[in-house]
Amino acid sequence: MNPIIPIIVIAICLIGGGIFLFMMKVSSGRREQTVSVEQQTANDFVNVKDIKDKYLYTRDGYIVMYIKIDPISIELLSEQEKKQLCKSLTAELSSEQKPFKFLAVSRPVDISPLINEYTKIIGTTSDRKQKDLLRNEMLVMSNYALSGEVVERQFYIMLWEQYENSVERDISKRCYEFVSKFESSNIRCEILKQNDIVKLCNLINNPAYSNIEDSEFEATIPLI
Repeated sequence: MNPIIPIIVIAICLIGGGIFLFMMKVSSGRREQTVSVEQQTANDFVNVKDIKDKYLYTRDGYIVMYIKIDPISIELLSEQEKKQLCKSLTAELSSEQKPFKFLAVSRPVDISPLINEYTKIIGTTSDRKQKDLLRNEMLVMSNYALSGEVVERQFYIMLWEQYENSVERDISKRCYEFVSKFESSNIRCEILKQNDIVKLCNLINNPAYSNIEDSEFEATIPLI
């Protein structure tokens, strides 16, 4: 047997093993880089540094305020009233020179006020049939709410400014002026405070979050 052949075989095995180890290292590095980019993107998406009073502070140096707009049923308005409302809002918002964001969020319907009302009726009535009907209605409504089949739309305006000293006063002034623009068209608004801002952030950024009306506002905002 030619003594060179074993040497060639060993050399080929060593070269093949080296190539295999190199490819494994490159593949592992790519996976680590992909995971790092995904984690960074998720954290950048949440982008919450702190929430105090009416203000949300972002990691990239902005301060944010939110306005909740009470929904209106345009089906109850005539065509003339709809046109008048559009003209009024257009005229009011035309003076707004800075960008803002409109948010429409779906969340489970809050049935607690109706459930409480039914509970009071059950406690005061002596009609057995009425009690059975109300208990059945409460059970059906609770199942709908828990299944997520019944949702309501909530609407928000998001305003922001680059953070600097005393910027809270400027963005607050802008926020109150924004509220007055809607209220002049008979659309009620409210500026969100810490508790409601936390709920909104959870509702948008955490799909597993169940919105509870009496939840503690100290709840932490999850980072993905």
